[in-house]
Amino acid sequence: MSEKVLLVDDEKEFVDALADRMRLRDMNVSTAGSAKEALKKVEDETFDAIVLDLRMPEMNGIEFLKTVRKKHPELQIIMLTGYGKVQDSVEAMKLGAMDFLEKPADLDLLTAKIHDAKSKRMLLAEKQTIEKVRKILTERAW
Repeated sequence: MSEKVLLVDDEKEFVDALADRMRLRDMNVSTAGSAKEALKKVEDETFDAIVLDLRMPEMNGIEFLKTVRKKHPELQIIMLTGYGKVQDSVEAMKLGAMDFLEKPADLDLLTAKIHDAKSKRMLLAEKQTIEKVRKILTERAW
């Protein structure tokens, strides 16, 4: 089963080119041109990984990360930036980003990170299911 990825970047040409290259690697790719558009997509669909630009108008990647983590802590987010600063990467990682890569990201490395994100998301989903079952079993008097 292929990875389901959401690419979020305000640079349309960049996101379209990256999406095409990822589709050639058999990934199921959706795109969003802004963080606000991405938030809507996250509410309607599930993704194995979100590849997110740091610098965008209206809502930047850090603000998106803070917002989405409250409701969807299982989401695996890989930050991309053309303006890499150590401070930004540290903040993103503290907020729960899975990784932080500089543009242009090496496609092999990004692909490996997306594979890792899918595995991690699946493990978290399995853990959540086990916890739900355990809770149901302990709450009911069988």
